[in-house]
Amino acid sequence: MTSSGTLLVLNGPNLNLLGSREPGIYGSATLADIEALCSNSAAELGFTARCVQSNHEGVLLDEIHQAREQAVGIVINAGAYTHTSVALRDALAAVNLPAVEVHISNVHAREEFRHRSYLSPVVSAVIVGAGINGYRLAIAQLAELLKD
Repeated sequence: MTSSGTLLVLNGPNLNLLGSREPGIYGSATLADIEALCSNSAAELGFTARCVQSNHEGVLLDEIHQAREQAVGIVINAGAYTHTSVALRDALAAVNLPAVEVHISNVHAREEFRHRSYLSPVVSAVIVGAGINGYRLAIAQLAELLKD
């Protein structure tokens, strides 16, 4: 299909607090560190990363909708919206782009309410518990999917 283009990297609520928010769970890397990692990882594979973080579900929905015209794939860490948002699930299904869901922590080793994802059934892959390296893995997976 393609080996270039823009990958939308979406980060949801509270991820702007990375680096200071529960470092025992999420580590010491900041959102800026993740965005740099994504930009570098995408560039190594011939893509551009467009990184967006919002604490507002509607902003994330608008970004997914716009991705139909502006991106070739999506990396999404929807934070808590993963476990609550049918709207994000429906948007990902509607845009018909390959998407990879990322979680920094192993959500399956945490509270039971974090075990269910509304997004997982409509994405190409799910990466959990790999720390911020999960974003690099997600970008590599999207690149692989897009070249097939």
